Amino acid sequence: MDKIKNLIAGFAGALALNILHESLKDKSSDVPRIDRLGEEALGHTLDFLGIGGKRGENLYGATLAGDLISNTIYYSLIGSGNTKNVFSRSIASGLAAGLGAVTLPKPMGLNPKPVAKNNQVKILTVAYYLVGALVTASVIKVIKK
Repeated sequence: MDKIKNLIAGFAGALALNILHESLKDKSSDVPRIDRLGEEALGHTLDFLGIGGKRGENLYGATLAGDLISNTIYYSLIGSGNTKNVFSRSIASGLAAGLGAVTLPKPMGLNPKPVAKNNQVKILTVAYYLVGALVTASVIKVIKK
């Protein structure tokens, strides 16, 4: 039962992250474009597998679904262990995810600009992942009482 509760909480955090990103991505040129990074990564993967072809909305939808699934699983790990330390784990997990999103694209052969083009975008990228992690911790605290 705890795994299901953790997945529910992880989904809430992943949803919060994606709602935050989707709500702000077109408001300024100095906000993270996590979607573009995900689309590029998926595009490279499809090319590698020889499944190239049409991109656009199909790639966007698949990337959004992949983000929700992967972030749900990642954030669900915050619920492992004692709920007493859930906020400490959420802060560590959110910072790790955000810093990874900012620092790993270039070594992975991806364009880092969508999430790291300037300090404001870098800070917001980390903050988005931190918000998702904190939402997860909050839901865990509520549903595990």
